[in-house]
Amino acid sequence: MLAKKEDSIEFKVLGTTEQRMRDMVSMRFESRLSAPTEDVWAWITSVKGISAEMWPFFRMTSPKSIRSLADIRIRPGVPMFRSYVFLFGFLPIDFSDMTLVEFNEGRGFVEQSPMGSMKLWRHERQIVPCPSDPGAILLVDQLTFRPRMAKHFVRWFIRCVFIHRHNVLKARLGGAQQDGDGVKNLEM
Repeated sequence: MLAKKEDSIEFKVLGTTEQRMRDMVSMRFESRLSAPTEDVWAWITSVKGISAEMWPFFRMTSPKSIRSLADIRIRPGVPMFRSYVFLFGFLPIDFSDMTLVEFNEGRGFVEQSPMGSMKLWRHERQIVPCPSDPGAILLVDQLTFRPRMAKHFVRWFIRCVFIHRHNVLKARLGGAQQDGDGVKNLEM
């Protein structure tokens, strides 16, 4: 950080890296699920599963030939397709050039897609063993994003969407009870 003095008034010039870090939002969501790992993987990589998680907040488009990530040749860092995002299913609000930067079959992926509304969107979704319950798994969503505008509103809205997504996951995939609403949200 640089401090300059001009006409007896001090002001700070924020470096671009520092400004970007201040604008960044990170959130983590965990749900304990009792379904087999294969079933969880099939759900989280299917258009049907993702659509059910997003509804009624969003509807996202995908090519008709794609039913799951299994239908796509994954090339890390290369956009798979453009998805249009509709708020409440009908109001066009955004687009996402769906891009996976990491893909670990059966365990997780990292989606880092260019979006119209975000300077950065990174969604890490992992299936990990549950340390407290060997018969369950944890589904972990780690989000890092930088909205182009309305940071506080966008943070609140994305948090609501992901709490909803995890509640849908628990309802469909045998969610185990946890404290509170059953979704562990660790906002950073």
